[in-house]
Amino acid sequence: MNRNRFLTLLCLTAVTAACGKKSTESNGSGASAGDKGGAAATGDGGVIKIVSSLPRTGSANAQTTTMVNGIKMAVDEVGGKIGNYTLVYEDWDDASAKKGDWDPEVEAANADKAVKDPNVVAYIGTYNSGAAKIAMPILNKANLPMISPANTYTGLTKPGMGEPNEPGVYRPTGKINYFRVVPADDIQGTSAAEWIKKLGGKTVYVLDDRGLYGKGVADVFVSSAPDFGITVLGREGIDPKAQEYRSLMTKIKAQNPDWIYYGGTTQTNAGQIAKDIVAVGLAAKLMVPDGCFEEAFIQAAGAENVAGRAHVTFGGVPPEQLTGKGAEFVKKYKEKYKAEPQAYAVYGYVAAKVALDAIAKVGSKDRAALRDAILATDEKDGALGTWQFDKNGDTTMTVMSGNIVEAGKFKFATLLGVGAGAAPAPAAATSAAP
Repeated sequence: MNRNRFLTLLCLTAVTAACGKKSTESNGSGASAGDKGGAAATGDGGVIKIVSSLPRTGSANAQTTTMVNGIKMAVDEVGGKIGNYTLVYEDWDDASAKKGDWDPEVEAANADKAVKDPNVVAYIGTYNSGAAKIAMPILNKANLPMISPANTYTGLTKPGMGEPNEPGVYRPTGKINYFRVVPADDIQGTSAAEWIKKLGGKTVYVLDDRGLYGKGVADVFVSSAPDFGITVLGREGIDPKAQEYRSLMTKIKAQNPDWIYYGGTTQTNAGQIAKDIVAVGLAAKLMVPDGCFEEAFIQAAGAENVAGRAHVTFGGVPPEQLTGKGAEFVKKYKEKYKAEPQAYAVYGYVAAKVALDAIAKVGSKDRAALRDAILATDEKDGALGTWQFDKNGDTTMTVMSGNIVEAGKFKFATLLGVGAGAAPAPAAATSAAP
């Protein structure tokens, strides 16, 4: 953006915010009285904002950069305007240098800032399910729509699949304002067990990082394993900040499992686990969830330690396997950024498209109306195929993929969990296993 346009947008934002402060209704919707009927009578609707809250500090940055790039591509497609409004997108960091990852204090501050800005009508995030727990009730009270391109913890949306007070605790108004465009862990954990069976595995030792996402997906895997004839030899949580896990791997080696399943992320030391499996001579293969489906995982583990050993489940299919409009997105991404999109780039794009389509339909800053319009999303042949949001705000897409590591790169291996309303099948699906 050139300097003059940037200054112009700053001025527009300041003027609109000042007006909004005087006229915003007291119902917490964030919409002024003038907004209820659409654009202002002058024909100039002012500024309308969407923001994202993702970890932009730390090792997740490579992944979230491609997500932000996807959001920007969706914004570019509408030419920076929606109706009479000038569209502004702001990229917010929910991580801190002291943590090197998402920070609860920063996420809470981001959500609060979004709520207090009457021009913000959509909040794209979060990347981490733990961060979502913090932002969701804050945004819900203000009817501010939240669309996640990455959260998968089941308790955020599905009654009876998390803690007893979930998901109600995240919905103080009783309304659904949180949506996600990726399949949840009840599908992913089961798909992991399904894949291990397909690969001939019979025994597994389960580890998790004790976090909301990691423990949650591991819980689903453990409960699903018996259905596929898989015996869980042991289960424990690890310290995700430990320097190494060789003594633990030596203990596991004595039980000789076919597989180790780790519920965790790159940021909670999945790479070190992969290293130490090899270091102690443990023959087991490693399966990890989508929180490790990023180049940073291979870098942290060392390509030689995960080649032919690491298996990664992911909601949907990797970029190179997308077809139709998904393939068009990948092509345009490469042309624009001169780089390959990582796995979640298209989900950032789709999350933004959902928000922008709702804004165009509603034609105002009425957050409650936008929330309802998003819930009614009915995507036909989009970048992720044909899908809708269900009554809980979850996508009806159920396709999962299994991916392996070869020569320091992820490689698509097989489709998992294919069901009705799923994403488009990949161009060259195979079931080959390493």
